Amino acid sequence: MNRICVYCGSSPGRRAGYLQAASALGHELVKRGIGLVYGGGSIGMMGRVADTVLDGGGEVVGVIPRRLFREEVVHTGLSELKVVRNMHERKALMMDLADGFIAMPGGLGTLEELFEILAWAKLRIHRKPCAILNACGYYDGLAALLNQVVAEGFAKPLHRDLLIIEEQPARLMRRMSDASAGESSTPGAGVPQPREDGKS
Repeated sequence: MNRICVYCGSSPGRRAGYLQAASALGHELVKRGIGLVYGGGSIGMMGRVADTVLDGGGEVVGVIPRRLFREEVVHTGLSELKVVRNMHERKALMMDLADGFIAMPGGLGTLEELFEILAWAKLRIHRKPCAILNACGYYDGLAALLNQVVAEGFAKPLHRDLLIIEEQPARLMRRMSDASAGESSTPGAGVPQPREDGKS
């Protein structure tokens, strides 16, 4: 993998662990020589992961619609900033530029981007690994929801398993590298499995 797309919030969140996780992921990308593709903002989670990669000498490509310049406070020190017309172009370009996708804590936009790229993987529009860095247990509820979706027959386990969930950046990147190389993980390892009593 040459570049990873990271979806995350333009806010820092209420826990210090969120920004710490963004820094840790940035350091892991630099360590592995992997560039960052992200939404182009300079604040919050977005700004922290971008600055960490830049400070380590890594490549950072931002993709932002012109109308979000003010809202997301565009980062002016990136390796490259691509300005597009709308959100549809932004998401499509980010998919094309990246070899894998990681969602970190974020708001509605982050969730929308995660589910769209996961749905595209299910439809085989792309075959790139999709993952969550589950900082501070932020996505525990989502993992339980995905198990419920499968348990109720609205998705197959193999589709749920397209999503890798880990709490540590190094382990997450190892699993994404394995998936990218075609060495997929043990079936069912992506999201925690439901217990026999039906609870996650």
